[in-house]
Amino acid sequence: MKILWDSALGLLIVTGGLLGMTLPFGKLATAAGVPAMVWAFVISLGAGGVLLIALLLLGQRIRLTAHKLRYFFVTAAVSYAFPNLLMFSAIPHLGAGYTGIMFTLSPVITLVFSILLGVRRPNLTGVIGIAVGFVGAAMVALSRGEAGQPADYFWVAIGLLIPVSLAAGNIYRTVDWPEDTGPIELAVGSHLASAVLLLLGILTLFGWQAFAPLGGVPLVVAGQVASASAMFAFFFRLQAVGGPVYLSQIGYVAAAVGLFAGTIFLGEHYQLLTWLGAAIITAGVFITTKAQSQPRMRVQSQAA
Repeated sequence: MKILWDSALGLLIVTGGLLGMTLPFGKLATAAGVPAMVWAFVISLGAGGVLLIALLLLGQRIRLTAHKLRYFFVTAAVSYAFPNLLMFSAIPHLGAGYTGIMFTLSPVITLVFSILLGVRRPNLTGVIGIAVGFVGAAMVALSRGEAGQPADYFWVAIGLLIPVSLAAGNIYRTVDWPEDTGPIELAVGSHLASAVLLLLGILTLFGWQAFAPLGGVPLVVAGQVASASAMFAFFFRLQAVGGPVYLSQIGYVAAAVGLFAGTIFLGEHYQLLTWLGAAIITAGVFITTKAQSQPRMRVQSQAA
């Protein structure tokens, strides 16, 4: 476990793989009538609750400060509540596969934000790795099309907002990371804050009856909570080890895993071009991993 905890590549594969499982879980849940906001709440409450129990069992505590509270709620809104709400709202209209492709745009947008804000400037090898991964993502998108049905432009635009929100969250978490705070504590605080925001939205828009459909998919709920809890434990560690641009590539891994999960568990079928694209995505990840061990230009960021 210690080897994995210190390995950027290992953390990337595990985190991206667990993120990829969110797509088929979300498709099953929304097909059973679970509202998108409720499913996003299940993920945040489940992950935050399980990780809080683990934190307490380890004898650790969350020491709240004004800085941490700000970090928790900004991260909750930008990284979790908003993109998850967009994702689970878009899946019934775009399909799980097509929606998953949106994750692959996150590294490019994160790179642009990172350069503009001076957070981290990757070297040439890193840029090549991201470009290769994006080519693979484009191939997957072309072969997958619109998940077998015409996609309304409104929902395509909603889907495109997902990587923009994720990229903004990647940069913010790096710039405003509280000192002397571990990844598990940040995951707990951010997800519980996200659960609070989503619960307020659910009760305001739908009322308690919105939770009723969850009773029809207990195994899906359990699977989602387990995978989300594990994913976010590794997620913040990957943020610390790899930085925002490298972290953003979990979208490439998630998209590839989503293709396998859709084939094995949901009976979906993909063209040869799709699988070739997934292989190119994997190559892009390995190229960028190699870049992690090379000297890079870092620009020190100052918090206003």
